Amino acid sequence: MLPIIEAMAEPDVEAIARLRLAAFFGGTARTLEEDIAGLGGLVAGDGFEAAFVARLGDAPIGSCLFVRNEIDPAHDLTPWLAGLVVDENYRGRGIGVALLKAVEAHAASVGVDKLYLYTWQARRFYEALGWTAVETFEQGDEPMVLMERSL
Repeated sequence: MLPIIEAMAEPDVEAIARLRLAAFFGGTARTLEEDIAGLGGLVAGDGFEAAFVARLGDAPIGSCLFVRNEIDPAHDLTPWLAGLVVDENYRGRGIGVALLKAVEAHAASVGVDKLYLYTWQARRFYEALGWTAVETFEQGDEPMVLMERSL
């Protein structure tokens, strides 16, 4: 069965927040409630920012966000592809690529011609999909790379 990629809905928020906490925020002070609140704001949305979910049946198994602002230190750039995550049991099946493409399509539909993202571990994944490394820096003593993609 292939996953469906669609706009995140309220029933998806807690499961995706749990997936995001495990993937991105282990060892930080970020709480489940904070991530639920942030995702809930994107679900309510303003038509520009957006959250997408990959779903198998009723189960959300991945997510990707389109946001105006990203982590500190925030470069003076906008908008951002952020928080691409796929449950480890479903990786390697093209779900991350499908989520990324959903964000890129949404960005283009609202008039964006360039997107940015931060990563380190997934640099090669993004480069294979046409993203370009712009700058490397440290974030909390961890290496990071700023990447961009023209749409």
